[in-house]
Amino acid sequence: MPASLHTTTRDRDACILVVLLLILMVTGLNAQTTFTLSSPDQKIQTHIKFGDYIEFEVLLGSEVVVEKTWISLNIDENKLLGHIPKIRKHIARSVDEVVVPVVAEKFASIPEKYNELEFFCRGNYTIIFRAYNEGIAWRFTTKLPDNIRVNTEEATINFPKGSSVWFPEENSFFSHNERYYLHEKIDSMKAGHFCSLPALVETQTGTKVLISESDLQDYPGMWLQTMGTNGLNGIFPGLALKETKTSDRDVKVAEHAPYLCITKGTRSYPWRVLAIAENDGDLLTNQLTYLLAGPNKIEDSSWIKPGKVAWDWWNEWNIYGVDFEAGVNTETYKYYIDFASKYGIEYIIMDEGWYELGNLLKVVPDIDMEEILAYAKEKNVGVILWVIWKTLEDQWQDAFDQFERWGVKGLKVDFMQRDDQWMVNYYWRVAEEAAKRKMLVDFHGAYKPAGLRRTYPNVITREGLRGLEQSKWSDLNTPDHNVTLPFIRMVAGPMDYTPGAMVNATQKNFKPIYTQAMSMGTRCHQLAMYVVYESPLQMLCDNPSNYLKEPECMEFLSEVPTVWDKTIVLSAKIGEQVVLARKHGDVWFIGAMSNWDARNIDIDFSFLGKGKYEIRIWQDGANAHRYASDFKKHTESITKKSKMTINLAPGGGWVGIISKK
Repeated sequence: MPASLHTTTRDRDACILVVLLLILMVTGLNAQTTFTLSSPDQKIQTHIKFGDYIEFEVLLGSEVVVEKTWISLNIDENKLLGHIPKIRKHIARSVDEVVVPVVAEKFASIPEKYNELEFFCRGNYTIIFRAYNEGIAWRFTTKLPDNIRVNTEEATINFPKGSSVWFPEENSFFSHNERYYLHEKIDSMKAGHFCSLPALVETQTGTKVLISESDLQDYPGMWLQTMGTNGLNGIFPGLALKETKTSDRDVKVAEHAPYLCITKGTRSYPWRVLAIAENDGDLLTNQLTYLLAGPNKIEDSSWIKPGKVAWDWWNEWNIYGVDFEAGVNTETYKYYIDFASKYGIEYIIMDEGWYELGNLLKVVPDIDMEEILAYAKEKNVGVILWVIWKTLEDQWQDAFDQFERWGVKGLKVDFMQRDDQWMVNYYWRVAEEAAKRKMLVDFHGAYKPAGLRRTYPNVITREGLRGLEQSKWSDLNTPDHNVTLPFIRMVAGPMDYTPGAMVNATQKNFKPIYTQAMSMGTRCHQLAMYVVYESPLQMLCDNPSNYLKEPECMEFLSEVPTVWDKTIVLSAKIGEQVVLARKHGDVWFIGAMSNWDARNIDIDFSFLGKGKYEIRIWQDGANAHRYASDFKKHTESITKKSKMTINLAPGGGWVGIISKK
């Protein structure tokens, strides 16, 4: 052996030690190791640093939109995943695919392009970051034996100085998640305030960052808490140890565990989502919460039929001009069915009142369910039934069996008001059981959409917002609120706002009347919701007798679809106005909504193809500022070169249907 290669045992051991130390420094100790993950278009840069903790910041171009943010997961006996993380390896991936949704909320097909970094850390866990052109997301995974206890999850998200937030403030984890939005500077809010998701942050330059989550399963939902700084911290309801039932529908958690959940040791955790938009309109086409959800589990989904619904509860069953007494009875529901059949409305809903509360198997005496369902089938109208979640849980097998025998097309499951681990799993159980029996699900009293609708597309819509029902008892459901919802709540997924009021009021004339409800804003403001608001199961909230007196409005409402092949944002400013063009088949629909400010908006029709088109227009009438139900319908000829200025009254709206000549 040449002298230069000769080593002693001690020397050899020393060399091995040096090599091992180098390997540990590179792949284990991560002494301030930094990685950069870029979006496919290179506009978004995420700098991920591994040192004592995992931290990252996000830039849009040269602007820092998310400052130093810390993430970790605390499990079992305070084992902190993310503290002094030791990377064994990392894998980079790029994806460029097209997703075809079962239910097309915005688009018939969705491009899915992202870059991903997955870091495999010592301790059998990984952290995954994804960068889309529309934002970033991260999640933990663990590969551990048996079940584990998740004590806490850290997601401390910091924003640049001067950033503001639209904050749906809550006062309890027991909540319908139906809130109005506080709009405040983050650092002006005292520590300890908290909100449900999604929440929307705006930097001083106008860039928007929407915070939400996706693929939420077997885990509590995330909420956000103020820190008295420019940061927002993720908080979670603990595992429910004790419950208190105070009525057929209200089951509160009397004692939360000091930990989040007991779950499988080998699993993926929910995605934390930061949707990033350079302008307000980009929020309206963002689909990150859908793309980050788990794949469809329904093998044959051909039976899932979106559509419109004639609803009873909002209008208090107050039909008139009939020879029978209106109410929760067989004749009234046959009247709703006749109305739905006449206008091609796919469903009616039977809301609270059809069964004796506490017993889904006992129909009230004035309802002949067999007769109603047979009549609906004859008229080609589906029936959806409202149920209290707790009663459904208590009578699970018998109730589902009965609904299936009856031929019910869907369930409106109400009043959950929680998103602790058990309740999140309840949503998944309902979705799966309903899918087995080919039933749609509409969740009310619900937390925000968080991916379930992609995995079980029979979960067709949900509430989790301040919708039109508030107008029965409150004067806070204003047009300003209505043109804020699409930029925040709707980014998370469909929202069952329940539009369609035919009694409309100005700001001065509005009064909340529980049994004879009206809406704030104009008639066309209500019509425009059917284009602007996404809900593949879309309610017609008002009285069929009122609709029958409005043939011009019913012309629009009978034609407008609830799913869309294409969506184009024509104009958008959060809290002020929104104009969307949506295509279904060969027909374009345009919807415009304003807050309480009257305004003129220019529309450019260059999105159309070649040739001549006819547009039927419903617009605020000349006196809509005085009498909000005033509207005018007329028809014009246009081409892709046409431009038009539309006039919106205070709380106004405008809709158009464009067909090829």
